[in-house]
Formats: sequence, structure tokens, C-alpha cells
Amino acid sequence: MGFAKAFTSKLRSFAFVENFFGVNPMMNRRGNLKALATAAALSVGSFAIAPQALAADTIKVGVLHSLSGTMAISETVLKDTVLMAIDEINAKGGVLGKKLEPVVVDPASNWPLFAEKTKQLLGQDKVSVIFGCWTSVSRKSVLPVVEEMNGLLFYPVQYEGEELSKNVFYTGAAPNQQAIPAVDYLMSKDGGAAKRWVLLGTDYVYPRTTNKILRAYLKSKGVKDSDIDEKYTPFGHSDYQTIVADIKKFSAGGKTAVVSTINGDSNVPFYKELGNAGLKAKDVPVVAFSVGEEELRGVDTKPLVGHLAAWNYFMSIKNPANDEFIKKWSAYAKTHNIAGHKDKPLTNDPMEATYIGINMWKQAVEKAKSTDVDKVIAAMAGQTFKAPSGITSKMDEKNHHLHKSVFIGEIKADGQFNVVWKTPGPVKAKPWSPFIEGNASKPDEPVKK
Repeated sequence: MGFAKAFTSKLRSFAFVENFFGVNPMMNRRGNLKALATAAALSVGSFAIAPQALAADTIKVGVLHSLSGTMAISETVLKDTVLMAIDEINAKGGVLGKKLEPVVVDPASNWPLFAEKTKQLLGQDKVSVIFGCWTSVSRKSVLPVVEEMNGLLFYPVQYEGEELSKNVFYTGAAPNQQAIPAVDYLMSKDGGAAKRWVLLGTDYVYPRTTNKILRAYLKSKGVKDSDIDEKYTPFGHSDYQTIVADIKKFSAGGKTAVVSTINGDSNVPFYKELGNAGLKAKDVPVVAFSVGEEELRGVDTKPLVGHLAAWNYFMSIKNPANDEFIKKWSAYAKTHNIAGHKDKPLTNDPMEATYIGINMWKQAVEKAKSTDVDKVIAAMAGQTFKAPSGITSKMDEKNHHLHKSVFIGEIKADGQFNVVWKTPGPVKAKPWSPFIEGNASKPDEPVKK
């Protein structure tokens, strides 16, 4: 029965009128009407106000990760990591006395759609912060929107640098926290003393800019252009037979290493083809910047033993903070019936970066005593968090990047990584690479616009 119909029906009962609204049916007609009108207005008003009152009692958090398309293999678990952290924060009382309310959208590995979903999250859903993106092309799509609408994005994946926005906090690695140390390792005696280099990536801004930096860095170390082979494939590429054959042929000219910036589900056929071709790590080691525990889930890793990945976290790292992180994730995955993870829970670097980011944002909001973007940005400077990697991770006071340790791990037969090299401690990010001309004069903090 509709509210108006029910309301009219009930008015027919004097007993109801007196009991519910406190109106005496023996009062004069004018008094009754006045009292009833006031009561009706209050009643209807209360129905109208309730949703807004409820919304005001939560802080909305945007979750902007591809849950379908080529990047879903990597991004879906980051959505779940945000939701786990939100549950954890809410269980401890929320933020500023309010519960966090996630608003999850699926930009579907469609780069322009990332921008549209960001407009929706900020303009329509009124979220206080967004955790999202994997590829740099998706971040570049979102960037002008968060800057124009003064939103706040936490970006959790390694990237090419060459960017510093007031409205973004970068919790993944800059090139000097991943790519450069990886090449240094491969050039060392322990890493195989590589002399020739294949720079293989997906064809978009992150691989191309990273390889531009690496090419300049290699040249500064005396490597000739003829000893560098640069190759790109589109998103979703699945036939790597010719490319792997070319790598094998190139490696005949001297000790060769492959630096892979392949992203998304293309990693699966690439690694399968490495195994099919019998290209072993002792002959041509491959170091990957976008392959972790999750991407190796669907691959027979036995032929890949010894190939490498460079990250700032591995699941196999032993310390109490990581043990606790894995335990929380395992329980959450089982409780929420998360595909794959409910039976075989895995953690990886972007999950850790996501987890650090949302906890630092919480701390900054509490320090600022507000979700106001500009106040939170100011409060983020110097925030620290005990990271699962085993360090106390710090947000730089100026450049919106985390100080991060670097680890290089060898793939094991079980799909985990054995750490073979690490930095002595956290490394400060250099968003503007010194190996790109003109960067020396750029400030190490966002330029106020």
C-alpha cells in the first residue's frame, strides 16, 4: 500500500489519530486540521530526510579498477584489497567517527571510460578519494579530471615517472626504484653480466617512456645502439612465437637480457612461449616489471624458474608485518569467496601499495580532521606506515611518492619468488629521471597551478 493511501486510511480512525499524532477528535475542526497538517509535514519530511542523513554519516571512497577486459587479470584483486582495508578500518570505528562507504565502478580496460567514471565518482557520487588505475594510459586519462575537479587519486602501480600532480599520490615505484636497479643487477656479475638488451613492452606510454630512460641509461654505461633491440606489442597480444624466436636469434650475438614491460593478460602467452621455446634463465634472463604472483597463477612456472621480477614487495618476504598481511588477505578471500584466492590466496606488490595508500590516507584525514582534499594533501606529507615489505614506508614530504626498498626475485617452481638482491634500505623516488634531457631543472614537488 502506498504511503499516501495508507495515511488517508488511517486518518479514518479517531483512535489512530489520537494515539499516533496526539490529536483529540473532540477538538474543533480547525484545530484538528492544523495539527494533522503539521504532523503530516513532519512525517513526510522525515521520510525525505532519512537518506541524506544516512549519506552524511559515511565517507565515500571511490574504487576505480578494471574488473573486465585485458587488465582485469591484474586489477580485480586491487579492488578487493581496497574493500578489505575498508572493512578493517570500519571494524575499528571508521574515520572521524564515520564509516567508509566504497563506491566501486568498472572502467573495463577502456581508457576514455576511466575519465568518465572519474567524473561520475567525483561529481555524482561525491567521493572523498579515489583508489585506482593500473596502466599509465588510464592514469593519464584520469589526471585532467582529478585536477580540474580537485579530486584525489592514489595510484598503486610502478610507472614511468615524468609526472608530478598535486592531486595524485604515487604509491608504486618510479623508474629509479625498479627499472634502473634491475638493469644494474643484470649488468653485474651476480646477475649474469649482460651485454645485449631486448626492451620488450606493451605499446603505450609506460613501456615507451621507461625504455627511453633505460636506453639512455644503458648508453651512459657504454652499451651501443646495435646491442639494444626495442619491441612493442598491442594490449591483449597473444602470439609471441615470432618475438621469442627473434630474441633467441639476437642473443646469439652476446650475453643478452630481456627487460619486459608487457602488461595485462599478454604476460600469460609470453611466458608460455618462453617455456615452449626452451629459453631458460641461465641463457637469456627475463626481468619483468609488471609480472608478480597473480600474473603467474595461470602459468606453468617450472620452465620459468630463474627468470626475474623487480618489485618493492614479494609475498615470500619473511617478517611479522607481511605474515599479518597475508593472514588478513587469506581470511578475507575465503570469507568473501574471491575466485582463485579463496583456495590459493596470493599477495603482490600493487596490493601492498594499495594497502599502504588507503591506510596513509586514513591517517592524513585524521591528522587534518577533515576529508577536504587540500587539507588531506597537506597532511599526507611525511606520513609513515609499517609496510608488509618490512620497512617503515614514508610518503616524501614534497614529491607525493613513497620511499621504497627495491627487491629482485627469481621465479620459483611454485610461482613464488626467491629474493636474490635488495637495496640496503628505502630509496627516495625521482619522478623526473636524470636520463631524460631537460629534467635537471624541474622541481621535486608539484607545481601550484
